Amino acid sequence: MSRTAYLDAFKPAILFALITLAMMLRALPAPAAGAETLTVAGGCFWCVESDFESVPGVIGAVSGYTGGKSANPTYDQVSKGGTGHYEAVQITFDPARVSRETLLNMFFRSVDPTDAGGQFCDRGDSYRTAIFVSNTGEKALAEQAKKEAQRALGQNVVTPILKAGTFYPAEAYHQDYYKGNKLILTRFGPKRQQNAYKAYRKACGRDARVKQLWGSDAPFAGS
Repeated sequence: MSRTAYLDAFKPAILFALITLAMMLRALPAPAAGAETLTVAGGCFWCVESDFESVPGVIGAVSGYTGGKSANPTYDQVSKGGTGHYEAVQITFDPARVSRETLLNMFFRSVDPTDAGGQFCDRGDSYRTAIFVSNTGEKALAEQAKKEAQRALGQNVVTPILKAGTFYPAEAYHQDYYKGNKLILTRFGPKRQQNAYKAYRKACGRDARVKQLWGSDAPFAGS
């Protein structure tokens, strides 16, 4: 079952949530001095955000859209296709506590990098994996992590390494979705947002596939 199906059940709540966007952005903590960013696409951005915000040394993660040419895209536009954008997450981290190399290796082991058609139950271009880089140093690290993932799997890794462009934060209701406590209506009845997220993640088969592919090397399966 795709995430879009879950969203369709509570679209009336979206307008209210959008009103809080400006307040949420103002409330975001200021990055620590020397903080760096890593932008990745790993299918459902709720899941990627949830995974990486649990990593010591990660300051925060923001769900959004990047990789396409459409300015200020919406979730509906991106999920329907044609914008060229990926669902992505911009991870801000303290390199004194966790390295870019570590995060890249964790990223590959949290997705199915052999799947060129999407991730798990979410299909289509916007759900494909990718790593976005801003300079030659970042590109070299990403290429090394990709080679290591391919060696570890013994399979072809299709995740592209792309030049970073504008990152557009997603709508307010997508941010920190995995830990929200609002009561929403799903096809399974009323659920707290965080419980709806867990039900979606399980139904989508994300953790099952990652465990099948990576075994004990999977860092987040079950989160």
